[in-house]
Amino acid sequence: MRIKPNREAVLSAFKAVQDAPVFSESDALVRSGQMPVEMIQAMTASPDVLRGFAAMCDAVYPGGTICRRVQELVILTASVENACQFCTQSHLDIARQIGVSDDPASLLEDPTKRTPEQDLACRWTLQLLRDANAVDEALFQAVHAQFGDAGTVELTMLVGYIHMLNMFNNALQNRYHGELAGPEQTP
Repeated sequence: MRIKPNREAVLSAFKAVQDAPVFSESDALVRSGQMPVEMIQAMTASPDVLRGFAAMCDAVYPGGTICRRVQELVILTASVENACQFCTQSHLDIARQIGVSDDPASLLEDPTKRTPEQDLACRWTLQLLRDANAVDEALFQAVHAQFGDAGTVELTMLVGYIHMLNMFNNALQNRYHGELAGPEQTP
């Protein structure tokens, strides 16, 4: 982790946003005497960034109209594609906890295990990451038919947002250490 604010600064900045739904997992860590996950610790160095993160998440994750299980697969698809250890490993644990699958990684490796809605969202994610200027019209029409105007906008924003967070975590070397895993999964 390249950004290392001191404990008091982290907890002070985090206190102002801890009730936002996106921070529920880190709030549980703080309440148990631990620090928030490294991504959140880094964001506390700029309280405006931390508040902006919370606001965006209200709109697209875990907020928004897209099913949380679909959101998790979008996040995992982008995070694997972008080689983001923090987002991949933390969202594998979150996906397990919310019942996406006992083995969420298998859904990325074998599209036949995904629901049609999940598969479409994963294909959209990969297309946007690889070349958003070359989105096939048939793929767009399928996404739009499945998710509607609002869902297509949210899905597209979620892909861009997680792509940005992947870059944030990779550049700042924020690591996930299993803090969100259930007791039977903690390394």
